[in-house]
Amino acid sequence: MTRMASQPDARQVDHAYRHAPLRGVVDLLVNSYQADPSTQHINATFLPSRARVIEFIECLRCLTFPGFFDEQRITDANLREHTERRLKHIDHVLYEQVRQALRYALNRDADGRGDDCDDCDRVAREKTDAFLKRIPEVRRLLSTDVQAAYDGDPANTHPDEAIFCYPGLDAIFTYRYAHELYKLDVPMLPRMMTEAAHNDTGIDIHPGATIGERLFIDHGTGIVVGETCEIGRDVKLYQGVTLGALSLKGGHDRWEGRKRHPTIEDGVTIYGGAIILGGNTVIGRGATIGGSVFITESVPAGHTVTMKQPQLNSRPPREKKTNESNGL
Repeated sequence: MTRMASQPDARQVDHAYRHAPLRGVVDLLVNSYQADPSTQHINATFLPSRARVIEFIECLRCLTFPGFFDEQRITDANLREHTERRLKHIDHVLYEQVRQALRYALNRDADGRGDDCDDCDRVAREKTDAFLKRIPEVRRLLSTDVQAAYDGDPANTHPDEAIFCYPGLDAIFTYRYAHELYKLDVPMLPRMMTEAAHNDTGIDIHPGATIGERLFIDHGTGIVVGETCEIGRDVKLYQGVTLGALSLKGGHDRWEGRKRHPTIEDGVTIYGGAIILGGNTVIGRGATIGGSVFITESVPAGHTVTMKQPQLNSRPPREKKTNESNGL
């Protein structure tokens, strides 16, 4: 009896059928990677880790506000042990990410010579130590922001509510620590931190901005604060405020390092939707900026700026026609 040739399994046929077109897509993707180096980091040894940066932020949050976000109960008896454990972990995570970021910058800017950085480990240690020493001062600044949120919002029943619930304070918290790394010239990490906060809160504060004590951000969604913006003490920002650049004509190289964003002096209140642009624009001490205004010129101290109110038309509802009036 002649033995019939075995037939291919249906699953094998389907597998081959499905993967034939995928190979073409793979070829297209690989070619695109090679054609556009700006969107890939193939063969790069050193890259900061987004997941580790987020872990670093959350560890800082627990260290800054002990007892609020910890899984274990913090007491006077275990406070020192808890603080030391948190600080050691932050030291470990930050050192590794600063070390990676320094080598990443060399790979990016010096033809891939990150492996040749003999001083990177030493510099990473120095920058990490400098950052850790600043944590108590950042905690002090954040305590003024918490109090500002409580004082500035009658709906806030307790300062704890600001720490637990307010996206504005979350954004300020991350900004203040990112700003310390920015001042230490750590590549990439400060921006990764504030963009993580932007993603969570809808509030975009560049780590290069300079912000004084007692900043209050109410509601917050849509706020933008540019890199060279200067904000004084006791400033209030409401949702949708933009403190941005007036013009970027000429591109990156022309404007890098120049003052592009406004200066907001002490005690200024800026209401929702206001747009204030330009490096030469100064909003004077104690000024009030109304909602939805567009400003490209300085405002003197104590002045109030509002939009001319549009004319509103109101009329009563039209009477509905009855069947009788329609002759029915």
